[in-house]
Amino acid sequence: VQLQASGGGLVQAGGSLRLSCAASGFTFSMYNMGWFRQAPGKGREFVGSIRSSSISPTYADSVKGRFTISRDNAKNSVYLQMDSLKPEDTAVYYCAARRGANFDTWGQGTQVTVSS
Repeated sequence: VQLQASGGGLVQAGGSLRLSCAASGFTFSMYNMGWFRQAPGKGREFVGSIRSSSISPTYADSVKGRFTISRDNAKNSVYLQMDSLKPEDTAVYYCAARRGANFDTWGQGTQVTVSS
């Protein structure tokens, strides 16, 4: 079971980035997927999630209206489109998968740095 996140980088405030997460080793279409982030010195924070059916993604209030989660079950991938980025969005971003109540499969993170 593997999740591989990519697409991070350095961007100026107001810019955009698109993160991708490629899944392998499990039946991706049956899992809900999530994005989390961890800023330096802070705990891991929920960013958003999307159901296996792609219906009604949910978002943290801090990113609502700026970030969009989507998935392509044919490509075993989930995406995080990040627009209107702010310096406070700087963090390591992780994708995760869950079949039951908890996210229990995690990928390595990808660094997003937003300069002011």
